[in-house]
Amino acid sequence: AVALSSRHGHDALAAALFAAIGWADYLDGFAARLTGQYSRLGALLDPLVDRLLVISGMVVAFHFSLLPRWALVVIVARELAMIVLTRYGLARGVEVRINWPGRLAVAPVMGAPFFAIAGVHWLALVMLYLGMALALLASALYVRRGVQEARAAARLQ
Repeated sequence: AVALSSRHGHDALAAALFAAIGWADYLDGFAARLTGQYSRLGALLDPLVDRLLVISGMVVAFHFSLLPRWALVVIVARELAMIVLTRYGLARGVEVRINWPGRLAVAPVMGAPFFAIAGVHWLALVMLYLGMALALLASALYVRRGVQEARAAARLQ
């Protein structure tokens, strides 16, 4: 809301809030892994919160044309598809675990809207394209694994 209320999308407060939320999410997950305090609810909510944060940043970047809109649409569509596919898989007992390309995609995908809102356009573009490539690779691997697990489950029935 802070970034959307600016006239051009570049806003120090919005960038700081986006960064603070992103870092708080990262540190929360890091602390949970470090202390071994996992919960099923946390495992389900954390990726959803990540995706909603990414989508919110992409909406701001789209609204103000801070980044190429086609790339923003690809990333938002991917995030929405992953929400749906994760829910579908979990409902069928598929264990959803993050893969390495997915883990590596988080920082650049979140960094792209941050740097766009902060006004560092060249770095936002680098992050956008790197994050998009890693996220799409991760998605292809998730789908492949899901199909393999579904086929294996069908053979057992």
